[in-house]
Amino acid sequence: MQELDLEKIRQEIDKVDQQLADVLESRLHLVMQVAAYKKSKGLPVKDKNREAKVIEKVAGFLENKEYSVAVKNIMRGIIDQACLLEETALSEANDKTYEVACFGPAGSFTHQALEEYFHGRRYNRHHFQTFEEVISSISDGTMDYAVLPIENSSTGGITEVYDLLRQYDCSIVGEQCVKIEQNLLGCEGASLGTIKTVYSHPQGLKQCADFFHDYPDIEQVPYFSTSKSAEEVAEKQDVSLGAIAGKQAAELYNLKVIAPAINSNSNNYTRFVIIAKKPEIVANANKITLIVAVKHETGSLYKMLASFYHMGLNMLNLESRPIVGKTWEYFFYIDVTGNLADPLVIDVMEEIKSKSTYCKVLGNYRAYERKE
Repeated sequence: MQELDLEKIRQEIDKVDQQLADVLESRLHLVMQVAAYKKSKGLPVKDKNREAKVIEKVAGFLENKEYSVAVKNIMRGIIDQACLLEETALSEANDKTYEVACFGPAGSFTHQALEEYFHGRRYNRHHFQTFEEVISSISDGTMDYAVLPIENSSTGGITEVYDLLRQYDCSIVGEQCVKIEQNLLGCEGASLGTIKTVYSHPQGLKQCADFFHDYPDIEQVPYFSTSKSAEEVAEKQDVSLGAIAGKQAAELYNLKVIAPAINSNSNNYTRFVIIAKKPEIVANANKITLIVAVKHETGSLYKMLASFYHMGLNMLNLESRPIVGKTWEYFFYIDVTGNLADPLVIDVMEEIKSKSTYCKVLGNYRAYERKE
């Protein structure tokens, strides 16, 4: 009988322990993704039925059933520690008070989107007057999150925001959609007969094109935001001035609604993106936003976009922005379905990069689900 070498056995155990550490680290990484999912859905950490099934399943993999009791006890310990890790992650997330940047003053549609997205979380709201001020507050680390409008169902993409997302170091970590109802607001005593000048954000003015077609004598003045326009009219108390904004702004600045719901499209929505400095792992992420540029030659864009089709990914949006200094060449902003943890999606992204001269993933996040 060959004599056992204790040192060699221990060396083999050390090798197995190293493999075990790698596997446990991978498992705990997945546990943190589960924690993110449970946080987003408001689910409890403990799921006793699931835990029991996992323990039995792992024990069932054993060739030597004599180890069954020991392995079950080990798995219970692993699951207990995983639950503790989840609870700690959720506790830290719930205890933290976030600093959140908002475009425009109180009463804006961005303000509404912020409140809806961060409902149930603690945060301090900070208002900024320009898109660039908002996004730079994320880039320099002053703010934890920011909310910016990026697309309207009637007027399309907000080009300045697209450009800033490329220029600044930040990531999209979520989105929120808000139904937009634009109203003509004025001070006490104002009416359609007295209004001569109307302030609003350029998007607000565009969304009410049909109204202005019916009232061509009213001067349209682009302003910082819809809510800032309402604030301006409230301060001046001039019956010849009006603002296009939401009812929330009317209530906040004590203005009356002279003409309600004047946007041309009654089914009018704005999509807002939630910005952070670093990407966030979201277990149930199903939407990717990226920027690409391709060679300025026949078929290059088609070949790149065809990769999504061939791999079965749905392209949700495509926006183009000119590349400064390169006449008739463009950056393309793409929204597509998928999760970057999916091996298939990883392959698609590698293929996209190989067919692009520039590629930047802006974020992988959970798409907004409208509640009917």
